[in-house]
This record gives sequence, structure tokens and C-alpha cells, in this order.
Amino acid sequence: MIHAEVALYPLKTSHASEVINSSIDTLRNQGVQYSVGSMDTHIHGSEEQVWSSLRTLFDTAQRAGEVSMVVTITNAAGH
Repeated sequence: MIHAEVALYPLKTSHASEVINSSIDTLRNQGVQYSVGSMDTHIHGSEEQVWSSLRTLFDTAQRAGEVSMVVTITNAAGH
């Protein structure tokens, strides 16, 4: 199991919340556990699931235009 903390930052858009929310919605189909905070989202799962989820998040967000994504990943227990 690994844990990722991810924050999406849509650029040059007045619809940032919509871009972020639609990207987060894709996690429902990824088989990971996740929790959404005010500034980031925490994702837990197998390495394959988490990496796939991050790719899906980014791919979904970039369809709306430019985006920055900041990710911290750990395999340490207790996160």
C-alpha cells in the first residue's frame, strides 16, 4: 500500500472548482480509498491503483487546459 497527497491547480480558467471536482470524481472508479480536503486529496491503495489514479486525475484535469499537479507519495505506515 502507498499513500499520495495530491493538489490540482487549474491555470488560466475561471472554472477551477469544476475542473478539480470532475477530476476527483474519477477516483470513484479507481478502486482506491480517498478523502478530499480543502486544499488536497489523500489517496490510499496499491501502487498500481494509486499511480493509475494520479494519471487519471491529471489526464482529466488537462482536458480543460493547463494544470499543475503537486504530489507527495509515501510507502511509510501510518499515513
